[in-house]
Amino acid sequence: METNSLVWFRKGLRIHDNPALDLARRGCKHLYPVFVLDPHYLDADRNAFSPGSARSGFNRIQFLLESLRDLDTSLRRLGSRLLLLRGEPAPVVCRLLKDWKIGKLCFEFDTEPYGLARDKQVKDFASDCGIDVHSPVSHTLFNPSDIIEKNGGKPPLTYQSFVALAGCPVDPCATTYSELPPIGETGDYELLSVPKIEDLGYGDISQEELSPFHGGETEALKRLDQVLEDKAWVTNFEKPKGDPSAFLTPATTVLSPYLKFGCLSSRYFYKRLQGIYASVGKHTKPPVSLVGQLLWRDFFYTVAFGTPNFDRMKGNKICKQIPWSENEELLVAWRDGQTGYPWIDAIMIQLKKWGWIHHLARHCVACFLTRGDMFIHWEKGRDVFERLLIDSDWAINNGNWLWLSCSSFFYQYYRIYSPISFGKKYDPSGNYIRHFLPVLKDFPKEYIYEPWTAPLSVQKKANCIIGKDYPRPVVDHENASKECKKKMGEAFASSSSKKQQNHNDSNEIASLKSKRRKKTE
Repeated sequence: METNSLVWFRKGLRIHDNPALDLARRGCKHLYPVFVLDPHYLDADRNAFSPGSARSGFNRIQFLLESLRDLDTSLRRLGSRLLLLRGEPAPVVCRLLKDWKIGKLCFEFDTEPYGLARDKQVKDFASDCGIDVHSPVSHTLFNPSDIIEKNGGKPPLTYQSFVALAGCPVDPCATTYSELPPIGETGDYELLSVPKIEDLGYGDISQEELSPFHGGETEALKRLDQVLEDKAWVTNFEKPKGDPSAFLTPATTVLSPYLKFGCLSSRYFYKRLQGIYASVGKHTKPPVSLVGQLLWRDFFYTVAFGTPNFDRMKGNKICKQIPWSENEELLVAWRDGQTGYPWIDAIMIQLKKWGWIHHLARHCVACFLTRGDMFIHWEKGRDVFERLLIDSDWAINNGNWLWLSCSSFFYQYYRIYSPISFGKKYDPSGNYIRHFLPVLKDFPKEYIYEPWTAPLSVQKKANCIIGKDYPRPVVDHENASKECKKKMGEAFASSSSKKQQNHNDSNEIASLKSKRRKKTE
């Protein structure tokens, strides 16, 4: 019996490999493709440190809007269109289910806490109304619940154990469409056009530099084809290698924003890579290969899904409890690219302007903020990345900050990225710094990474006086890094001591219980 179906887009902003869309269209009289603009995510916040909403800088919101326009265009080619509404998503969708007489609701499974709570409201309402609900997993290669079940109810905490459990993902949906079922009556609902970023009330952003990376499935598939065209590069890709200073042509795929919004299916990406590997033969392997990077993504999704309070230190079982410092002045200097270390500052300016930086650049600035130089809480850095990155992804962003602060997963806290020598080995002339910090563009290359060491005559010739036109270093790296290592060592020793004490207490309790049992016997 034909019914009305509603496919609810949130992530998964694509037509290819979209099981929710495919399920919704089957046996369907009218198909309603819906996206709800969430004020929780979009409403302007004039108190935030950069233009945008309380949750996101304008670059990621612009990427989302571009993705919605592209999705609408693709749906129109198939005789449909995107029905765009505004409001709290759960109540809005519940009203639509009732008013549009929906018999089948389909949406992609979401693993994030906010998404899980939102989706439970809608599922409960739909079930009470006798509506069929389908929520297939397609944002990741694997179902995190399946991996956790295989691991005895707990998420695997190492990449190797995850890969051993995961196996091979299912193939992407091969279905292509020449048309989709028509949209039915929509009643008195106000259906919106995709807004322009300038219409969202973020203030004057005309002077802001927009990200060069544009959203949408069309752009995602185009970029994927361009990446995979160079088979030698694909088969030899090896993370963490790559040049973090390459910006005009980034030394990586820049597909992460498209995976984040689901403009690109990770399963489709995986299958395309396997096709190249099969045709070429010799290639790099996980964890460093491109397939390895997709598996890393799923690893973090699985651990995040199975770990309460994954996004914080307190109450997080897998996170070391480190007594991080609170220093708002240092945090702001780091956030705004004003630390006095040009390599660090150029990275943070690129992040602010483009909403994207190379993974090794992320490593450098995260280390500098936390265990390397400033000893500031990783949650503070996480919040800045969450706001500014166009590919900011709840599971991966938190997972990477836990890793890079040596709070979880990785514990070699004594391996610190130098804010001077690390960038210099990739870009000895400082072209990256000159581009993102034009105030330093006329410094000779021997001073570009340490401008405070330049004689005053050199500074005057470069039209940049250190301490006036560009800040002096806010910390002394050599001394600060030693102090950070000392504090990390103390925190790790304290953690080990507490674990041992807990272990001893557990043994003592078990021994007492055993003695009591013997007495009663």
